[in-house]
Amino acid sequence: MINPAQYIEKIFVTEECAELPYTRRIIERAKLPVEVIKKIKKTKDRRLPGFNSGEQYHFQLTNGKRNLLLCRNQGHFFKPCPGTREYQCCEYQVINIGMNCPMDCVYCILQAYLNNPWLTFFVNIDDMLAELETAVERDGPKRFWRIGTGEFTDSMALDKWTGLSKILIDFTAQHPNTVLELKTKSAMIDNLERLEHQGRTITAWSLNSPEIMKREELRTATLDERLAAAAQCAQWGYKLAFHFDPIIYHPGWRAGYTETIKRLFAAVPASKIAWISMGALRFLPSLRQIAADRFPQSRFMAEEFVMGLDGKCRYFRDLRVEMYKHIYNLLQREAHRNTCIYFCMESDEIWQEVMGFRPADQGGLPAMLEQTLIT
Repeated sequence: MINPAQYIEKIFVTEECAELPYTRRIIERAKLPVEVIKKIKKTKDRRLPGFNSGEQYHFQLTNGKRNLLLCRNQGHFFKPCPGTREYQCCEYQVINIGMNCPMDCVYCILQAYLNNPWLTFFVNIDDMLAELETAVERDGPKRFWRIGTGEFTDSMALDKWTGLSKILIDFTAQHPNTVLELKTKSAMIDNLERLEHQGRTITAWSLNSPEIMKREELRTATLDERLAAAAQCAQWGYKLAFHFDPIIYHPGWRAGYTETIKRLFAAVPASKIAWISMGALRFLPSLRQIAADRFPQSRFMAEEFVMGLDGKCRYFRDLRVEMYKHIYNLLQREAHRNTCIYFCMESDEIWQEVMGFRPADQGGLPAMLEQTLIT
């Protein structure tokens, strides 16, 4: 089994964070060489993420995925998912625990989205927890929060060192108006055993056709490893979620996605699955050249695309609908009646054409997802 953290060769830590107890625990678990980055005063140069003008560092880091930077996040930890009004959004809330990922997917939008190459983890978790506490208590028990950490990094890839999953699971267990989703392409779940999660943590995996997982998702767990991890989490009492995103057109796509779905429902109890999402490949225009330069053997971005309303390249509508219908019909046939199958960032028209209804017909997408947790 691949541990994504095994590819990291060195840890860098900013001077102000070097002696934090949490930083020391990460360093002790990682057992890697460590270099402390010294602060330089009176400079306008900004080189590291999450820093304001009062904290400046001169530092250049190459081979970003081979080095882990531990630093302080000076910005907000807790933000709405950056959806777009033109497409249906699930109103997911994101905890920004770090930036970048030790795994290397050809299609990863972070390659074009992030303005630095560093693999970064934020260690001022007391600030993070205080911000979460304020947010979830501000509106009282009437507001229900679906929270995740997998927007700008993988939720579990570094968890063997950080142990952040336990901290967040404990927080969620104490707040009945929250549910935590930990989304990953790894199988690193050891820290999830014997936790009192109170049924309010969902363990989630991104899935794809076997060929895409093998060729385009480098340093990730195999399909068998992901499904075995999901089955184990189900035995530990966790609800599950799966995300077919991005769905990628490639030769044999029908057989590939059919095989993945067949193996999914053979491996895990359907009744344990809270939701399953679908989203066709979409990417910032600049990603096409970045991916071509980094992964010249990959070919799937050479297909025809159209510019979407969100400024991202998408497959033409007819192709998206064809792929969605095939996958949705397979999922609907196998899924439990309480499992919510939904689109990530698609229009009402696509919902109607593929599923025969629009989210508003069922109270909106957030309500559809929340309903799966109380039935």
